[in-house]
Amino acid sequence: MNPLQPQDGWIDRRQMLQRLSGGIGAVSAAHLLANSSSLVNAAELHNATPHFPARAKRVIHLFMNGGPYQGDLFDPKPALAKYAGTKPSGADLLTERPTGGLLPSPFKFRRHGESGLQVSELLPQLSRHIDDICVLNSMHADNPNHGPALLQMNNGTIVPTRPSMGAWMLYGLGSENQNLPGYVVLCPGRPVRFSILWNSAFLPSQFQGTYINHSTIEPEKMLPHLTNPQPDNGKQRELLDLLRQVNANHAEAHQHDSELLARSAAMETAYRMQFEASEAFDLERETHQTRTSYGTGHFANGCLLARRMVERGVRFVQVYYGNGQPWDTHSGHNETVPKLCRAIDQPIAALLEDLKQRGMLEETLIVWGGEFGRTPTSESGNGRDHNHHGFTMWMAGGGVQGGMTYGETDEFGFKAVVDKMHVHDLHATMLHLLGIDHERLTYRHAGRDFRLTDVHGRVVHEIVSG
Repeated sequence: MNPLQPQDGWIDRRQMLQRLSGGIGAVSAAHLLANSSSLVNAAELHNATPHFPARAKRVIHLFMNGGPYQGDLFDPKPALAKYAGTKPSGADLLTERPTGGLLPSPFKFRRHGESGLQVSELLPQLSRHIDDICVLNSMHADNPNHGPALLQMNNGTIVPTRPSMGAWMLYGLGSENQNLPGYVVLCPGRPVRFSILWNSAFLPSQFQGTYINHSTIEPEKMLPHLTNPQPDNGKQRELLDLLRQVNANHAEAHQHDSELLARSAAMETAYRMQFEASEAFDLERETHQTRTSYGTGHFANGCLLARRMVERGVRFVQVYYGNGQPWDTHSGHNETVPKLCRAIDQPIAALLEDLKQRGMLEETLIVWGGEFGRTPTSESGNGRDHNHHGFTMWMAGGGVQGGMTYGETDEFGFKAVVDKMHVHDLHATMLHLLGIDHERLTYRHAGRDFRLTDVHGRVVHEIVSG
C-alpha cells in the first residue's frame, strides 16, 4: 500500500479544493484558480504603495461600447451644416467602411455652467454637472475596427495577450477591501471580445476583473453559487484552516508552486465574499430616493452598483452600457442616439451628484467614452461609421480640472488636430492621477519589461487640477 495515496474515506488536497470551491468558487475564485506563471505574495496585493501622492484612489469607467458620435454630444461642428452632403478635403479619411458626404447633427447645443461649455440637448441632466467635467475632444486611436480598438482602449494594445488596465491598476495599488474583488466588471450581457477586455494575461491571475452580469439585480442571481449549502460557515472555516495547513506543508516542499498559492488565496477571498458581497450588491438596501435619482434600467443599476463598489474599497469598476455594441449606429443613427442618451443621462448625473454629496468625487476618477467615435460623414444615408481619427471622452473627479475642454478636432470633427491625446496618453494620465508613474509600473515577462502604455504615453498635466 502506498502511504502517499488517499485511503478509503479520505480525500486528497485536490479533492478538498474541488469540494470547497463547489459552492463559493464560481464568482471570484474560479478565475483565480486559473493557471498562473507567477504570483506575488497575497500581502503585497493589499499593501501596495503609490509612486507619489495620489489624487484619486479609485476609478469608475463608464464604457459606451460601440462608439458614440462626438458631434452629437460634446463637440459641435457648425461647418457640417454649411457643407452638408459634400466631401471636401479633410472629410475623406479612411475608416472601416466607405462613407458618403458630410452629415450634420440635428441636435442643438447650449452653453452650461460657469464654464460655459457647450453640451447637447440630449444630455440635459448631465449638462448641469459640466463644471465638474473635463471634455477631451482630441482623442485618437490606431484602428477603426471594434476588436482591436476595444483591446487598445481596455488593454493598451491591439494584441490580445496583454493585461487590462484594471489589472494593471490593481497590480500597482492593491485592493482596499480583502472581502471583495478589487476589480469588478458590470455588463448586462457579453461585449465584443468579452473576458479578454478584463483579463490579467501574464500578470498574476488575482488581478483580473470579476465579471458580473447585472441583467437581473437580485444578488443571488448576480452572484450565483456564492454560498455552499452543505457546510455551515463555521465548518467551512475549519475546512479552510485545515486546507491552509495542508497547503503550508506542501508548499514547504514545493517552494515555487504559484498555482497552489493562487488556489489558497482564491478560497480565502471567496469565503470572505459570502459575508460582504451579498450586502454590497443588494440595491434594495438603498433608499427609495436614491433609487429614484438614478432612474431605471441596466445602466442606471450599473452606475448605482459602481458607487456601492467604490464605497466599499473596490479599486476599479467598469460599467459597460449593454450587451454587444449598442452605440454602433451604422444605420438609423438619429433615431437610436436619443434613446441611448436618455438611458445614460440621468444615471451619470446622479452618480456624480451622489459621489459629491458623500465627499467621494475628489478621490474617485470617472472616465466616460467608447473605443472610438463616429464619422461626421454618412453611411448608407442615415448611419455613421467608426472613427478612430478623432473622438471625445471625458473625465471627472479624481484630481481632474472640471469645466474645461482639452484639444480640438478639425472643422468637421473628423480628426484630432490640436493637443492630440492618444489612448496611451489617457492611460498614462489615469495612472498619474492614481499616484503611479506609468513608466515605472512594469512587469517582467518573457525576457522583457511590459507596461500598460508599452513604450508610449504622455501624462497630460494640463487637465490636472492645481
